Amino acid sequence: MIGRLSGTLAEKFPPEILIECAGVGYEVTMPMTSIYALPELNEQAVIYTHFVVREDAQLLYGFANTTERKLFRLLIKVNGVGPKLALAVLSAMSADQFVSCVAHDDLSGIVKIPGVGKKTAERLLIEMRDRLKDWKMTSLTPATDAIPVQLTTEQTFVNAFNSNKGDAITALVSLGYKQVQADKAVKQIFNEGMTSEDAIRLALKSML
Repeated sequence: MIGRLSGTLAEKFPPEILIECAGVGYEVTMPMTSIYALPELNEQAVIYTHFVVREDAQLLYGFANTTERKLFRLLIKVNGVGPKLALAVLSAMSADQFVSCVAHDDLSGIVKIPGVGKKTAERLLIEMRDRLKDWKMTSLTPATDAIPVQLTTEQTFVNAFNSNKGDAITALVSLGYKQVQADKAVKQIFNEGMTSEDAIRLALKSML
């Protein structure tokens, strides 16, 4: 099993990244909370991974720390919750925020996560309550302040603006939000100089 990757962050295309380790590029799908914590491109990164082998694919899921990976592994043990839904949970809120929702039976907070209906939310609260009873808050929620894109010409600005906006919408759709919902959320919060990661973070916040 591949448990950790240490290498150069080559690409970011949320919710996926490409990390190069000893000449091999690994495509890794990550929750947005982990992507926010990544360094800039071409810098060194360490990612904790969960490897899934299916009949039709071999998939790597990555996390900024072992706490997020631990919660991911607990989530996919819940009946009806697969990796995609677990990623949606960890993209919408930090591990500690989810644990807090479970501890306080906050059904309304969990129902807002894309792909989580009332029945699934109730199942999550019931099944995760015992599994998280000894969970210790970690305060590992990553910082999300991003450096604005540096633009040199008006055309570059327009291209970056449209590209970052489109990338943010695409990422939200990949996380389970409907196209119309993603479009509306991003358009409401997007402004000049905003990175796609900032747009995703603020759009997610606006929908919770």
